[in-house]
Amino acid sequence: MPLAHYLKAIGLLRLVAQQRDALVRGFWRDQSFYLLTTLDREGLERFFLDDYAPTPFVSPWNKGSGFYAAKDKGLTPLENSRAVRFEAFRRGIAAARVPLAAITSADSEVRRLKDQTKAKRGARPARSKDDPDHRRELAAAEREFKRLKADLYGPLALAWRGPHRDWMDAAMVLSADGQPSWPALLGTGGNDGRLDFTNTAMQRLADLFDLSSVNGGPTPLARTMLRTALFAAPSAAMLDAPVGQFLPGFAGGANGTTGPDAESTINAWDFVLMLEGAIGFRALATRRLGVQGEARAAIPFATAAQPVGNATRGSEKLARGEQWMPLWDRPASWDDVRSFFGEGRAQVGRSSARRPLDFARAIARLGVARGLSGFVRYGYLERNGQSNLAVPLGTVEVASRPQARLMDEIGDWIDRLQREADDAPARFVVSFGVLADAVFDVLTRDAEPTRWQSLIAAIDEVQRVQSSGTAFKVGPCPTLSAGWLDAAADDSPEWRLAVSLGSAARRYTGGRPIDSVRAHSLPLDPNKIWRYAIGADKRLVNDPRVVMAGRDSLGDLIALVERRLVEASQRSERTLDLVAPYGAGARLDDLARFLAGDVDVDRTVTLGRALIAVDWPRVRLRRAQARAREHRPDEAWEALRLCGLPFKVRERTIAMNPAMFRRLAGGDVPGAVELALRRLRASGFRPPLAAAIADASSARRWAAAFAFPIDSFVADAMADRFENPTATEAA
Repeated sequence: MPLAHYLKAIGLLRLVAQQRDALVRGFWRDQSFYLLTTLDREGLERFFLDDYAPTPFVSPWNKGSGFYAAKDKGLTPLENSRAVRFEAFRRGIAAARVPLAAITSADSEVRRLKDQTKAKRGARPARSKDDPDHRRELAAAEREFKRLKADLYGPLALAWRGPHRDWMDAAMVLSADGQPSWPALLGTGGNDGRLDFTNTAMQRLADLFDLSSVNGGPTPLARTMLRTALFAAPSAAMLDAPVGQFLPGFAGGANGTTGPDAESTINAWDFVLMLEGAIGFRALATRRLGVQGEARAAIPFATAAQPVGNATRGSEKLARGEQWMPLWDRPASWDDVRSFFGEGRAQVGRSSARRPLDFARAIARLGVARGLSGFVRYGYLERNGQSNLAVPLGTVEVASRPQARLMDEIGDWIDRLQREADDAPARFVVSFGVLADAVFDVLTRDAEPTRWQSLIAAIDEVQRVQSSGTAFKVGPCPTLSAGWLDAAADDSPEWRLAVSLGSAARRYTGGRPIDSVRAHSLPLDPNKIWRYAIGADKRLVNDPRVVMAGRDSLGDLIALVERRLVEASQRSERTLDLVAPYGAGARLDDLARFLAGDVDVDRTVTLGRALIAVDWPRVRLRRAQARAREHRPDEAWEALRLCGLPFKVRERTIAMNPAMFRRLAGGDVPGAVELALRRLRASGFRPPLAAAIADASSARRWAAAFAFPIDSFVADAMADRFENPTATEAA
């Protein structure tokens, strides 16, 4: 929905309520606006054609407003009009002219000096642009004009009363010292580039009404255009006139038609009514000044810009930020609408939403005014020089999403990453963009595990980039609560194996992990795991324990196991110290799928690396139940795995031979299995096989599978095969 049409709907509700039917109600349904009013269709048309009194859109602070021209084609006809319906407009023009005498004189002097350098037909210019005296005089005249103009706002704010003051309050926000700020909704005080909205609106009023008549009746064009504006009646009656930033599809320009260039077209009623709707944002603008210190934050539901939640990422400038326009599906009076416009804020805890991600968090937590059904998101994109377009960026439904509170755990981290992304290498900007999109997705859509898993994967990618030396001062992902596991859990082997990997540690004491595998994924400070290890040279420490580089997932798993074996040998231990908390160990059927190549290894490892940040001491998982016909790994791999456990099996200790794993990782499956069978026989087991063979690719998967810790009951199920060779199923 274009911003022009949204504002037109607000203007309709405001005008009917204030000028005809005080009991009128309005609401949105399927992005169409409905009025509940005592007026029928013909009565509504008669009101706008015969009785509607336009709000005086007057902007004497803009040079293009018409106040600085002798006979302006927009302002002069309205100033000379006689109809009662334009009385308020005439009073607004008169009030604007009071302080303009000195400014008009200064502007005339600037124009006079500029005209001296323009050649007239058949004659040379009186003065050259390069004449030092002329340049000095022109500069002095322009300074005087700017000084007088800068002193204009305060006196106007003190003197103006009535509907023209309503327009002023919508067009600008005055600070305590009388300096203006410009809400993005109306450009720079009702002006965008060379287009002055107020003067254009005056010209459109001249298209709609006979300004020279006593009653100011409608023109023949007005009736046809009104039906199109109100009821979407088909009509070819359009004006070749500028539309500004409010209706991008009709702005014209290059590629706007089948030819090289398109003209700008507009329905005159649309332009007038959208400015009438913009006035609905006036009261909150001055009231909220100073809350954020930014002009765009002084108007309802406005945020800074952030390229998030879009199908594509453009390079357009978003200096004016975004604005989220509310939708409501229950009939509301103008006073109701004005009230929640006056609130005009979204809260995240005690803070106001400053960016789209904050706004999405507020919506998901119902931190916005009650009774809203959604928001249409608009971004003010700068194109064609300083011209802007208010581009719809999508609609966000207002719904309660309790899991959105999980974002509080990483909210500050994301804010710090955002600040780094403003001036960072492209790889980091891209990875942060993926993370921001994933956050926006879980905040604005129905809760699905795949969305949360994508967010977890995006967290890992950002940390991968940080580990390469970019934005590492922000620190790694903060500790995640157990709620993340609930949000992302699905019935996939990738997820279950990721939980096994992410929870792995040397041992668990009192429910707390000792020497988590996080040390092998990120270069963390051993004394402060919430920050990276930074050396005296202000760079990341090159930690030999960090072996999971993120380039080859199978290679990362193998490197993890090899590093653990090396560290165990340094402690004179002959075991693979990888333990998972209760209920997190890998299942036999998942391991069988992994070994068969039926598991997405990259996704599993990516999720596992990010899940290392989970607060595992507070996680309570249920033990997975073995199924009667559970798919089992190959006997040869089970023989190998029984020789790499950090606990006893059937009261027997099976020492780990590092040579066995090195052979397996190197592709020598027969040699690795031979060593494993010797260990099992020496420990009193009766292996049901004498040898095994597999290709090099399978050997790598067999070796990588050692990185997933298993529980003791799974080890017992595997041991059944080696104590009772006829056993084929888990107990």
